[in-house]
Order: sequence, then C-alpha cells, then structure tokens
Amino acid sequence: MLTEAGLAYSRKVAARLDDVERDTVELMGRGGTGGTLEVAVVPTFATKWLLPRMPKFMSAHPDITLNLTTRTRPFLFDDTEFDAALYAGPATWPGTRSQFLMRESLIAVCSPDLIAPRKTLKTSDWPRYRLLQQSTRPYAWRDWFASRGMQVDGDMSGPRFELFSMQTEAAIQGMGIALIPRLLIEDELSRRVLIPVVQHEYLSDRSYFLIYPEQKLDSASLTTLRKWIEREARSYREPLGLG
Repeated sequence: MLTEAGLAYSRKVAARLDDVERDTVELMGRGGTGGTLEVAVVPTFATKWLLPRMPKFMSAHPDITLNLTTRTRPFLFDDTEFDAALYAGPATWPGTRSQFLMRESLIAVCSPDLIAPRKTLKTSDWPRYRLLQQSTRPYAWRDWFASRGMQVDGDMSGPRFELFSMQTEAAIQGMGIALIPRLLIEDELSRRVLIPVVQHEYLSDRSYFLIYPEQKLDSASLTTLRKWIEREARSYREPLGLG
C-alpha cells in the first residue's frame, strides 16, 4: 500500500507522464513538421466568434494545429502549457505582449414572447421583468442603465450565470432579459429567437485581446496566428465602430 506521500507523488508523476504522452502523440501525428499552438480562450467568444472563422485559418495554414482550452481568468504562462490566450478584460499580464482585437458592445435582449405584444420596452416597463445577471460582472446592468440616464430598482437582482452561453439560453427560454455582447448572439438575433428590447448599444470597459508571453515573440506559428487573428478582428470591428 502506498503511503499518503506516495499517493501524492504518484498523482504528480501521472500528470507529467500524461503530458509527455500527449506531446509524443502530437509529434508523431505531425510527422515532425509544422507546429502546435495551445491557446486559452474565453469559451463563448471562442465558440461564437473564433470557431466560425477557424476553417479559413486551417485552410491557409494546414501545418499549424490550434488546441483550444477554456480559461476565464488571468494566469501565469510559466505555470501552464499555453502559448497564447484570448481574453476579455485588462491586458496587463506580467511578462506578456497583447494584441487588441475589439471593444465589447452590450445589448439587452430577450425572447420575443417575453414582452409580446410589445416590440420594445419603455422606461416604466422595466420593473415588470426579471434581469439575468452575469456572475463575474455584478454592476453590468447598473452601468448599462446609467449609459441611458436611467435608474432601475433591483438592477443587481436576478438569476446569475457564469457564462454568456448560459445567459443566452436562459433568455431564449423566456427566463428574463439578458445583457450580452452583440458579437456572441448574432446568430440568435438573425433567427429572431432573441430581440433587442431597446435600440441601444453600450460600449463597455471590456475589450478582447490576444495575449502571449514575451519569450514567444520569435515563434513562427504564433506570429502567423497573431497576424491572421488581427486581420479578422479588424475586418469585424471597423464597420461596427468597436475600436
């Protein structure tokens, strides 16, 4: 029987052996050519904005493999296997460089059935409806209302969700009104399973960045990714005035 110290040691060794096996399989699969980039991503942004564009990257650069892993909070690159991160928030990570992608525009949306027969809401209508909250942004609704010169009681009350994808589905199911970045719900808006409750968009204090460690500046694969994603972001943000 292993002692407690032996069990702890075996778990650490097993994790490292898993990493070695993963890297070995990756090298064998690539035949020793090309490169692999490990990218940490905020999940809904990656699903809704990045993934629909990735086939173009894969077609143009078949020798580069992108592995995506969700991370919602800052971290130290030295403690991980990541080569870069797609992140929404301040880009002041120690020992890193950042590439600005776009600012975030928030809109208030809900299921059409929730406010029917209304198409939009007046100021006096808001207290009738539940506000869906983003758990990592407790003041989001208050800031959005302030941008319209409004105060609404209970602007910090309502069900809380960690991910925008959860909040989006809750809004589609009629659970309340959600405040979500437009770029994450363009498909839902086009299909009209969600509608804006007012014609107002608010540029929040959040922006999206590609962040990477300074020691990776000479990585050819990372340079290729950085240039490609900056072009894609620029073509998206400029028509919409997102920076």
